[in-house]
Amino acid sequence: MTFARFRALHHADEPLLLPCAWDHASAAALAEAGFAAIGTTSLGVAAAAGKPDAGRATREETLTLARAMTGLGVPVTVDIEDGFAEAPGEVADLVAELAALGVAGINIEDGRGDRLADVPAQARLVAVVKRRVPGVFLNARTDAFWLGLPDARALALERARAYAEAGADGVFVPGASAERDIEALVAAAGVPLNVLVRPGVPVRRLAGLGVARLSYGSLLFRAALRAAVTTALAVARGEPVADDVPSYRQVEALHRYGSRTGDDAGGG
Repeated sequence: MTFARFRALHHADEPLLLPCAWDHASAAALAEAGFAAIGTTSLGVAAAAGKPDAGRATREETLTLARAMTGLGVPVTVDIEDGFAEAPGEVADLVAELAALGVAGINIEDGRGDRLADVPAQARLVAVVKRRVPGVFLNARTDAFWLGLPDARALALERARAYAEAGADGVFVPGASAERDIEALVAAAGVPLNVLVRPGVPVRRLAGLGVARLSYGSLLFRAALRAAVTTALAVARGEPVADDVPSYRQVEALHRYGSRTGDDAGGG
């Protein structure tokens, strides 16, 4: 099962490195590069569609991308922001739809603009979704650090415990970077801890702190934007451009990548 395969990646000797795609081509290129699993970036999906992130505006784009990615032969986990709905039952319906497509995991966040959802309400959401769709790895994200809230550590610890007790398979705390905070979160959650990658910080160091999963977040999308503009400006100035840019044929072939893997991409 894809779920079991994805779950096992959170209990390996090294943290799961999870790059995040924003379209089929980026996902296929990452899968072809050998990454064990691929996630999605809600910022990348929203920005590519000309829509705001975390505004419940990209439900259909998210489903479309998930449908395209599940044929790549690696487990796929999808960022569904806050679930794109208020009612837990509606969020559970969405997750069930994603599971039917072959999605192995989801991220669901407690950020609500510049504040956090109430702990009991968010824990209930986690419980409802997990009860309805037990075969999806539910990564419960808390935005206490991400929003720069006072007492972010205390808030994140409380929420990590609550979401794990509600049935979350993992906890994601973007913005947590201090070693003492990460160690405390690992101890408090009791489930795999996910943090954002920190360029320049060795994976082995974060592994030593107990981190199970390292997400790239929107980093790759933002880097791609920079590369596009940098290349355009270089051409305009008559300057050389990178000689390792993928060829037309290499990119065109990405749409066939999933059909070449023969892997167990489907199933919940």
